[in-house]
Amino acid sequence: MSIQVSASQHLAAKALDYRAMRQDMISSNIANADTPFYRPRDISFEDALSEQRAQILNKNTPKLQMAQTDGAHLPLLDEKSSYMPKRFFRDGHMARNDGNSVDLDVETTEMSKNSIMFNALVNAMKKNSGIYKSVIDASSKVS
Repeated sequence: MSIQVSASQHLAAKALDYRAMRQDMISSNIANADTPFYRPRDISFEDALSEQRAQILNKNTPKLQMAQTDGAHLPLLDEKSSYMPKRFFRDGHMARNDGNSVDLDVETTEMSKNSIMFNALVNAMKKNSGIYKSVIDASSKVS
């Protein structure tokens, strides 16, 4: 049994998972910098998180809903469930003669950005839990 202290706690935990996954991918890209024909991989999860945030905080943007006017039409898909993190090959950089397109400058820059975001999320979660801890401590002193 878990206690949910805020609506965004689950979202922050999910973001931490995605950041850790992205860190692993970038590390793998760096480890394969000398592997012939290796293409760097990355993950895009910001759209999935923003959709989950909209669901959690009930901030749905107004959209025109598609009507299904006949039973023979294909069933409507729930767009909200289709937002998933996407893995992709980060192309756009010149491949070397061995077919490898890993650019170490890009990888180290992306790793630094990802680490900063990861640490910011950890600090935000610590601060959020610290607020509740101080409330619990203060309430124990009242009685």
